Amino acid sequence: MAETVKKAKAPAKPRKSAAKAKTAPIELQPREVSHDEIAQRAKQIWAERGYRDGFAEQDWLEAEQQLKLAS
Repeated sequence: MAETVKKAKAPAKPRKSAAKAKTAPIELQPREVSHDEIAQRAKQIWAERGYRDGFAEQDWLEAEQQLKLAS
C-alpha cells in the first residue's frame, strides 16, 4: 500500500483583538519629597503613636514612603 504523507499546517495568523487597543495601566511614579515634608509627616506619625520614643527611624521611613506614593 501507498503511504500518505500529511502536510504540515501553516501557523495561525494572529487575530486582531480589542485587548491590544487598550492602553497600559498607569504606573505610579514616586514624587520628589523635601526633607521638611518628611519631617512634618514623621512628627504627625509620632503624635498618632502617642509620642512614644524609640520609633524615630521607622516613623521617618513610613512618612517618606507615604509622601512619595501620594498622588
